[in-house]
Amino acid sequence: MTLSSRLLRLDLKHTWTISRASVDYHDNIFVYLEHDGITGIGEASFSRRYGESLESLQKVIESAKPMLSHANPLHFAEIGETVQQLRPGQNSAKAALDLALMDWVGKKFDLPLFRLWGLNPAKTPVSSFTIGIDTPEIMQRKIREAEEFPILKIKLGTAHDEEIMRAVCEATGKPLRVDANEGWKSKEEALEKICWLEQFNIEFVEQPMPAGRLDDVRWLRQQLQQRRVNLPLFADEDSKTPRDLPTLAGVYDGINIKLMKSGGLHEAWRMIHLARTLGLKIMLGCMIESSVAITAAAHLAPLVDYADLDGHLLINNDPFVGVRMQNGKMTLPETPGLGVRER
Repeated sequence: MTLSSRLLRLDLKHTWTISRASVDYHDNIFVYLEHDGITGIGEASFSRRYGESLESLQKVIESAKPMLSHANPLHFAEIGETVQQLRPGQNSAKAALDLALMDWVGKKFDLPLFRLWGLNPAKTPVSSFTIGIDTPEIMQRKIREAEEFPILKIKLGTAHDEEIMRAVCEATGKPLRVDANEGWKSKEEALEKICWLEQFNIEFVEQPMPAGRLDDVRWLRQQLQQRRVNLPLFADEDSKTPRDLPTLAGVYDGINIKLMKSGGLHEAWRMIHLARTLGLKIMLGCMIESSVAITAAAHLAPLVDYADLDGHLLINNDPFVGVRMQNGKMTLPETPGLGVRER
């Protein structure tokens, strides 16, 4: 196989702000695996939160070239295992390679991935649309712009959470999901915030405290149960790869799986089935991504409970076309592989 890559800047429709950072664009790496006249496409969206940079991703991609040049892409399971061993961490680069490989495989067999896996496309859950942190007025405007989506995800984790939530609920009565992105720094603060949030139409709360504090999350969950506050807790930054999951069972109610955290489709597949075994609910999420990575994740969506696959809708210049979304409902492409094409 021949491996090549290119860098594309994705411009955001609005400044994207969560509890720890703000950005106006994101530079993503797109990889291309060519063999036997077929080209598979993958995408990497790096996260400094996980020790990644453009430079570190490019090193992983370059290091994969010698191995892939002699590999048979039909041995994709074996190749996937080798890719995961390339370098500790740097999972978004590994995801890009895995996506490109599976796109190639689907094209080779002339099947979209969901059919290759035997999945029912009618079972994709409705995706939420995320409202990033901003002034209350701008967040209300973003909510109006997202009118077609029946479920919204609200970013919190600031000193102004109550003001934000009041503004949100003035603008909409839709079901909400709350993501604090590790923004509540103590278990007492998280308990106070979540108890206050119970008055709103909220489905669950995502990553209330910094990752790695599972004893605090266990205490928080127990306190919520004792107070009969029925807001499930989902892990995001605490839930990266399959190895994380056994320690999360009984602490969190569910997990957020992202291809860029897990290292690609193979690892996300493993996480889904392990989470089911452990009794955890499952959401498929995303980073700031184009239709390449979003569509790849959407092929797994029939296996999960919730979806938050809106990364391509947050950008102005998506260079690809793939999964279609209407009123939050995803329609998977019937074309082979990922089913994406360049505009």
